[in-house]
Amino acid sequence: MKRATMALALALVAGLALALLHRSRPERADASLTVYCAAGLRKPVEAVAEAYRREYGTEVRLQYGGSGALLGTLRVSGQGDLYLAADDGTLADARRLGLAHEAVPMARQHPVIAVQRGNPKGIRSLADLLRDDVRVALTNPETASNGRIVRAALGARWDRLAAHAGVTKPTVTEVAQDVTLNAVDAAIVWDSTVSQFEGLEAVEAPELRDHQENASAAVLEACVRPAAALRFARYLAAPEKGGTAFRQCGFVPVEGDAWVERPELVLYSGGVNRLAIEPLLASFQEREGVNVTTVFNGCGILCASIQTMADAGSSKVPDAYYACDVCFLPPVALFFREAFVLTETDIVMVVPPGNPRGIRALRDLVAPGLRLGLCNAEQSTLGHMTQGLLRAEGLAEAVGKNVSVEVPTADFLINQMRAGALDAAIVYRVNATPVEQYLQIVPIDHPGAEARQPFSIRPTSQRRQLAGRLLRYFREHSARFEEAGFRWRGETEAIRSDEIDLPPWLSRPGSAASRTPTKG
Repeated sequence: MKRATMALALALVAGLALALLHRSRPERADASLTVYCAAGLRKPVEAVAEAYRREYGTEVRLQYGGSGALLGTLRVSGQGDLYLAADDGTLADARRLGLAHEAVPMARQHPVIAVQRGNPKGIRSLADLLRDDVRVALTNPETASNGRIVRAALGARWDRLAAHAGVTKPTVTEVAQDVTLNAVDAAIVWDSTVSQFEGLEAVEAPELRDHQENASAAVLEACVRPAAALRFARYLAAPEKGGTAFRQCGFVPVEGDAWVERPELVLYSGGVNRLAIEPLLASFQEREGVNVTTVFNGCGILCASIQTMADAGSSKVPDAYYACDVCFLPPVALFFREAFVLTETDIVMVVPPGNPRGIRALRDLVAPGLRLGLCNAEQSTLGHMTQGLLRAEGLAEAVGKNVSVEVPTADFLINQMRAGALDAAIVYRVNATPVEQYLQIVPIDHPGAEARQPFSIRPTSQRRQLAGRLLRYFREHSARFEEAGFRWRGETEAIRSDEIDLPPWLSRPGSAASRTPTKG
């Protein structure tokens, strides 16, 4: 009996162990990554992949080839986690073809002429490559990004050079090797390639010097573990991780985000954006494998908090700021220097159904006994803009006598309207649209009754790349903003915070924008 009991106990323990092992397997989904890597990036990427394996136990399986050739492989295979492209154009092609998604830039490079050390043929320019006594190797523009960039840079001159070249090969490493073996006298490669081969030196060609390209790591659409892939991409770009290896191999590293296994992004956002971005922030965090700490409040409160933290030397100055309107960018222009307007919405009045007080325009808000709700002019963008509208109409003092409540954000006003505590309130249209069956919207006939929401990234943030991907994520999900009632304007050019020209009624004399930060 005891033996049977012991056998049963052992069986249960074994079964439990197997069950736990099976359950743990999904958590090891990042145990390996398949990475398609441009041949010219091989040396630094191999070093970084080995360091990553030692540090985190993740096996990185690398497959090499010319950037263009790998693109063809990806179209056929439909598999893989990351694509390491050597130039911006090939990355753009990968995105256009629906093969790649997020991209993390790692390093910069540009084409040069590779010759043997000492330059025995005296090659000084592209014209020298056409001499009869110079044997030339080029990369194939159909398979190698280097060849494509050079062909585009040279235009009509490419055909003559290609006809003169005795050798055309799929990758920069192959043509560089030909120079070291004295099989050819010169080849056009990346500047970073020269540093990786003994006995070579670079000749700068003016026609090619300005063609700087980013080598980037892009998450493939076929990737089923995007958080694991993005973690390795961040590792590749981090200055103290992959950046060191790229620099040692002759690349110019892109200044990536400082390495943290699970980084935290701090976003300050005006309350009007909340309805649209909360679900997007949740999905972004899951996909990226990061934390986004979001502080929603009136923009006046947010700006004051930013300035106070900067004056105190706090490290918690937000990485990104999403204001309710461009008028609340100048107060923090020293910290957030440029922004992209993503959306816009109207400023409107809301009243009970049927509009019992007959409110049709701003002047009707002076009616005796009217219970009016406004946002606070010092704490919020909406309050500041509302006061500006009333001043522009000469109504600020008279309307002020009817203000029953002032709050930091419009959602409080919506709640009080629904509870019957107010006869009217001034809010954003996006605040009122979800509850339009309970309230009536009254438009405001004034050109200033419109707010534009700008997104800005702090240039001194150690999470600039991550914040940039969040901005891109918002742009990719414009439909979510439109569903929330915003008008989408996210394809506009950047605006400089210190060059915003505000109308007189929205000017902010003596604002925080004129103060000098201690740290930003």
